[in-house]
Amino acid sequence: MTSESVDILVALRRQLEEALRKPKEKRRWVMVIDLKKCVGCNACTISCKAENILPPNVTYRPVLEEHLEENNRIGRRFLPRPCMQCDNPPCVRVCPVKATWKQADGIVVIDYNKCIGCRYCLTACPYGARSFDFGEYYTDQTPQFMPYENAPSWEYGERWVRQKNRSPVGNARKCHFCLHRVENGLLPACVSSCIGRATYFGDADGNTLVSQLIVSPRVMRLKEHLGTEPRVYYLL
Repeated sequence: MTSESVDILVALRRQLEEALRKPKEKRRWVMVIDLKKCVGCNACTISCKAENILPPNVTYRPVLEEHLEENNRIGRRFLPRPCMQCDNPPCVRVCPVKATWKQADGIVVIDYNKCIGCRYCLTACPYGARSFDFGEYYTDQTPQFMPYENAPSWEYGERWVRQKNRSPVGNARKCHFCLHRVENGLLPACVSSCIGRATYFGDADGNTLVSQLIVSPRVMRLKEHLGTEPRVYYLL
């Protein structure tokens, strides 16, 4: 890791700590992803899986890949896709039991104990950013079940142990910007692990690095025409 990369992380961490001193409703968490820096290494995907102890087929931060061909040259382009934490989230509107909502700081959360597993929110999300926990394990149908698969996850600041018929099994699940880390002064796992320093996180209110990046002429957001007002910004 270069000294410049370390400096960016230090600055983001310091600004995160400053934002946490403000009331929750005064924070505006956003994520910025520089697509020119993303090399498709999937370090963010793997670190997210490890941080949140995610089971098979539950991925909070996939990296989408596009193959390009121009002037007889072939290339690839990568697009990390976390939850967009929309300001107008379609997933919230369709939940029949109000198990998902948008917090004052802008993060869309799920109450696993309220979720009934109807999966309406999965269908409503235009970004495909929600997964369903079917209770699968990586060591299913192998000679020995590995105990680490039941290691507790600390999502939303609570201790979750995956067991049959117990939350979060049977629930919708999604990226939450590593809320359990953020509220303890730590950057999301995907930000800390990005080898190209392509991902930035912070409070958009104030003189912060992310507040400067989101007004760049290079910035865009996915499917803005839908009116979802996503809080994930991309730099082209």
